[in-house]
Amino acid sequence: MTDRQAAHDGPAGPGTTAVRLVDVLVVGAGPAGLSAAARLAAAGAGRVEVLERERTAGGVPRHCAHGGFGTWRRPLTGPRYARDLAGTAVRAGAVVRTGVTALDWAGPLDLATVGPRGPETIRARAVVLATGARERPRAARLVPGTRPAGVYTTGELQQAVHLYRQPIGTRAVVVGAQDVSYAAADTVRRAGADVVALVTDLPGHRTAPARALDTRLRRGVPLLTGTTVTELLGHGRLSGVRVRHHDGRTAVLPCDTVVFTGDFTPEHELARHGGLTLDPRTRGPAVDGALRTSRPGVFAVGNVLHAVERAATAAREGVWVADAVRAWLVAASWPHGEAWPVGVPLTVDPPLRWITPNRVTPADALPYTLRTAARLGRPLLEVAQDGRVLHRERVRGAAPDRSLTLTARWAHAVDPKGGPVRVAVV
Repeated sequence: MTDRQAAHDGPAGPGTTAVRLVDVLVVGAGPAGLSAAARLAAAGAGRVEVLERERTAGGVPRHCAHGGFGTWRRPLTGPRYARDLAGTAVRAGAVVRTGVTALDWAGPLDLATVGPRGPETIRARAVVLATGARERPRAARLVPGTRPAGVYTTGELQQAVHLYRQPIGTRAVVVGAQDVSYAAADTVRRAGADVVALVTDLPGHRTAPARALDTRLRRGVPLLTGTTVTELLGHGRLSGVRVRHHDGRTAVLPCDTVVFTGDFTPEHELARHGGLTLDPRTRGPAVDGALRTSRPGVFAVGNVLHAVERAATAAREGVWVADAVRAWLVAASWPHGEAWPVGVPLTVDPPLRWITPNRVTPADALPYTLRTAARLGRPLLEVAQDGRVLHRERVRGAAPDRSLTLTARWAHAVDPKGGPVRVAVV
């Protein structure tokens, strides 16, 4: 993609790094970042620049060859959806720079970067963190054993198969039973390999029942529930995985490929290095309904807030954050002056796991996204503050690893000086 220059170099002396000035710097060129950049550039927000460390913009959808992206009127594959998002941002006037990594903060709204131009410091009037999420690899899951070839996460598998056309082996075990796990199984089959089994320590799958049934009956792929991978076997190339069932029995599944799926965590390193307040439940930056973080002028959007939601959810938040960024560019004012916290804490009671945004102000209008740890029929959600019920809403049935949406129509009733707002299942 053409790198269009949209900023100028600041003064730099001998041995110093030039400081380039932009109006809005977006870190991450996935659905959230590209949607925010397109909206801001089209609205005349000034010089809008997007940094992407990968060689191609578009985020995760660019290596998801399956459909399900776009709208029901215009369904798209992942790569086509990614190209459309990037093209829309560039046509709107944003600069999309690939192969550039934001290393650390060099000031309140300054970022030290490195890319094809070498080291560079970029100073912005507003920064949007859209760094997304990642799957935890085998090492982070503490799976013991040897270190053979043939071990992937879903993203690594999809890139190997769809982007680089690499062979992956002939027999694969997929660890997980979520939507992403079944997508990984589809990718394995596209690569010409057999899926030995899907393995999960949960009592059942976490995908649509029709999809699970089709995979088990028509594809002939067994789902081993209550089962944990305890060891990887093989030298040079993976030869099998040792599993332990819930009743203590152990077995070895012969395979030359294993794919660890799910278990996403936000890419929050930049937020953490900047001292931004993190939400302990989502592990992403804490934000209010305008997606403002604890640092004035810094916003966060997409799966860095909630690992992990659909691309459409991230793109919608990218469009939403643009208005808040424009308001900051005009007024340069942060709620409560320039001191955190913005609004009051928004928390959930079990079996709900987390909610985002996780701060609330009376002006909020962005719907809230929640996750539950248990399957719920048609739960009645109650929003309360200091014993005062603000709202009750019955939502559609929910299952673990699938999202609930809660309206923000009640936010105007929040007392900015009151205690935390709690969301519970009645």
